[in-house]
Amino acid sequence: MTNELLSIKLLELEALVESCEDHSLVESHARELLHHITMNDEEFDASGNASIQVMLTLARSLWQCGLPQNALPWAEEALSIALKEGMKEMQATILGNIGLLYTDLSESTLALEYYDRALSLATELGNKNGMATTIGNIGLVYMELAEYSRALEYYRRALALSEELDSKSGMATRNANIGMVYMEFADYPRALEYLQKSLALDEELHNRHSIAATLHNIGVILQRMSNYPKALEKFHQALAINEAIGNNQWKANNLSSIGNVYLALADYERALEYFERALALSEVFGRQGDKAHIIGSIGNVYLNQKDYPRALEYFRQALTLVEMIGSKSGIELYISNIGNVYLQLADYSAALEHFTMALALSEELENVRGLATNFGSIGLLYSKEDYEHHDTDRAKEYLLKALSMFEEIGERKEQYETHHYLANLFEKEKNWEKFALHYKKFHDLKDEVQSDEAKQQADRLDFERKSAETEKLHAVERAKHEATEQLLHNVLPPSIAAKMLTGSKLIAEKIPSVSVLFADIVNFTALSQRITPEELVDGLDRIFSTFDALAEKHGLEKIKTIGDAYMVVSGAPLPRPDHAEAMAHFALEMMVAMKEFRSISTGEEIQLRIGIHSGEVVAGVIGKKKFAYDLWGDAVNTASRMESHGEEDKIHVSEEFKHAVETQNFASLQFIERGEMHIKGKGMMRTYYLDKAHT
Repeated sequence: MTNELLSIKLLELEALVESCEDHSLVESHARELLHHITMNDEEFDASGNASIQVMLTLARSLWQCGLPQNALPWAEEALSIALKEGMKEMQATILGNIGLLYTDLSESTLALEYYDRALSLATELGNKNGMATTIGNIGLVYMELAEYSRALEYYRRALALSEELDSKSGMATRNANIGMVYMEFADYPRALEYLQKSLALDEELHNRHSIAATLHNIGVILQRMSNYPKALEKFHQALAINEAIGNNQWKANNLSSIGNVYLALADYERALEYFERALALSEVFGRQGDKAHIIGSIGNVYLNQKDYPRALEYFRQALTLVEMIGSKSGIELYISNIGNVYLQLADYSAALEHFTMALALSEELENVRGLATNFGSIGLLYSKEDYEHHDTDRAKEYLLKALSMFEEIGERKEQYETHHYLANLFEKEKNWEKFALHYKKFHDLKDEVQSDEAKQQADRLDFERKSAETEKLHAVERAKHEATEQLLHNVLPPSIAAKMLTGSKLIAEKIPSVSVLFADIVNFTALSQRITPEELVDGLDRIFSTFDALAEKHGLEKIKTIGDAYMVVSGAPLPRPDHAEAMAHFALEMMVAMKEFRSISTGEEIQLRIGIHSGEVVAGVIGKKKFAYDLWGDAVNTASRMESHGEEDKIHVSEEFKHAVETQNFASLQFIERGEMHIKGKGMMRTYYLDKAHT
């Protein structure tokens, strides 16, 4: 393999990665390419650079398809080569890639270890682009750990470097990262500002993976602001892109978020449908944190349906997962949710314990949304008349704190729920003025959030989704049928394939007159021992492909190849009166074509021996999974004997074939009598050599 060919092969591999439709196909191509590189490493890959490029491309494909665990061994093998060869720049790149894989696997400690090594090397080399990427990725880890202020610090450093380098890709990524921090701070206007900047840059770069991620995150903000129609629109746009590029990890996130919209709209059946689809994908492709949030969302469905034991079960599962990965924001969320279950079960001491723990975490994380949620929950607890520490004033104090925060961050659903709790308290106190104020705000906001328009939009999008899925299923079935049809046409004659497709189980027929040809490469075994395996396979492929083209030209049917032998029939499966004439013409052209082939290693001419006979055969299809159209009968055996008893560069034919040709009055052919000879299994036979007639 030359360097030019390697470059082409790498570009082909990159194109497969970009489609991300079938990572197994990418892996197959990569392994084949690595084999070629290994076979030719002395030519151009003494440093291992080509192997590293292939391994990293494959690792990226697996990562983009949501399989970071599968990508890890390839990246680590690439690193071992780079370390062995002292390739510092390559080491920095690979260390960063491995850090990213560990980030996706929620292995924060290992991720930071690899990022620190990558950053040290990039700094030593003065590689500002590598520094920007790694600094930004360190921010990702702190984001995962809910250390938002620290994450923001790293993201801002990375953005400054990307702007200095005028790296649009880097700026797009870091603007998106900063937007996500502000989303966690519940500063939604600023979050949307950064995400829109990121989206514009990614659209300019046609970066579909990032476009889908940013659309999804914009949808999350719109959902939190209770703009459900727009949120659904963004989630479905993101889902369509991720389905097109095969990003299963993000598909799970999209489906889960759509489920959360239906949960907010109290459409629990549809919410569960989406959560279950998301969980099925997340079990295979998702990260632990993503899986935890889906399980927690299912818990929220059961909480709203008042199935408290099941809600508690799911929240505890989610809590276990986020504790395993050390996600403080996740721990805060599920402790709070468990507190809500205890509140509904009237286990008030357990509820207060959980709300207090969650509130402390929210304060530590500076999580305004979490603070508001937990203040509201504690206020609701104090409003319970059967609670031994029931205190209406404390209840109002906590609820008003929560309301102020929800208004500050623009979460309208939580606002109307809190107005409802306050209205109930003021009603019990017979404070009709404040009751009326909060009750009106409750109804106005609820009507606004859960408007008919929002539900109709949700129904429309769901209908479109189901219609698209139905059409996709139909398209898959059509594709399967077309693939089956194409496969059958590739391995069977068209008329036989048509019978198979219409359901025929047994295909067998007797054909009274056909011509059968066998061709064999002379001294093939000896030749094969003097050439490389690649040349052997490539040479046979070129020779047999030439024969296939000639067979198609003359309307013949190739039956099979066995090693270096080639078998073809004329007059089957569709009978034809000129079968012998067509076969004669084909055989002569085979001999001419063989003059073009020589052994690349030895320069030797590659010679052919051909035998032909005409007679009756039985033809049919055998096999249940791997189908084959084949011939049986004395005519087949005799044609094989003609070949084996023939001579190199000559077409040895039977008297029956000669008579069949002569009945066509084919004057351009001549038959040179060989005389009578003993043919194994047949006895004495008169045979001939076929050639062109001399004019």
